[in-house]
Amino acid sequence: MKTQAISRFNAFLMLVLILFWGSSFVIVKIALKEGLTPIAIATFRFLIAGGLFLIAILIEKKRRNYKLLVEKKEFPVLLFLALTGVTFFFTAQYTGIQMAGASIAAILVCLLSPVLITVLSTVIFKEHLAKRQFFGIGIAALGTFIVVTEGTTSFSSNREFFVGSLILLSTPFLWATYSLLGKKIMNKYDPFLVVVYVNVLGGLCLLSFSFAENSFYQIFTISLNGWLAIFFLSVTCSLLGYYIWFYVMKQVGAAITSSFLFAEPLVTVLFAIVFVGEELSMCILVGGFLIFIGVYLVTRK
Repeated sequence: MKTQAISRFNAFLMLVLILFWGSSFVIVKIALKEGLTPIAIATFRFLIAGGLFLIAILIEKKRRNYKLLVEKKEFPVLLFLALTGVTFFFTAQYTGIQMAGASIAAILVCLLSPVLITVLSTVIFKEHLAKRQFFGIGIAALGTFIVVTEGTTSFSSNREFFVGSLILLSTPFLWATYSLLGKKIMNKYDPFLVVVYVNVLGGLCLLSFSFAENSFYQIFTISLNGWLAIFFLSVTCSLLGYYIWFYVMKQVGAAITSSFLFAEPLVTVLFAIVFVGEELSMCILVGGFLIFIGVYLVTRK
């Protein structure tokens, strides 16, 4: 895909997208305060998003000759992508937000994922890492250690934060796995079609998690604020978010589009401080800055 300069309109769309995705961590925090469990929030979000994606893809089929079915042999791959990219990923992310906070989740999820994708790509595809990238990985690892431990080796004072941070550390691994394994099938089929399958299957898998947890009954007791939060996550972060992502990426390429994602944790931190009163220690700020520098060194062309 040829990379070209981004227009003002596409830059505006990406800024809107970053506001959607960056604020989503805080919206989840608000939904948690309404009494919903992490699994319930994820379940209701992706059941609604899955339905919206199905409607969108059926409209696309009417507008143009759009192939909706994939080969049977691809379903195990799609199911695995749904588990890693939706079911396990968002269960871990939302649990981490509940225990450690929205800001920490954004720092660890958004910034560490590009580093892990680079590292795993090197292992899988036998690519060579430059000295700059090794240095960046080391800096990102140090920053991660500082963020997770808050600069101390005694975790008894804030065990919940530490455990939540460890849970959040699983999300970059899940996303890196999803991204690398999904690359092949997205080259074979329309990426948006793959996203539809992943969202629908991920939501159905979450439904079984919700029944097992006995939290699906919360659908009858959700407050207005809870429903507003869930619909925001479903409509703006899922449906509109992916439409904007794929539209801009087709216009300017993946490199420029992805560069906007580095601003996502900053949006989350600002929203978390203003709307849910989160406080960040100096250690977390320093650690987050080190991770950002590490990511820049690893991903810089």
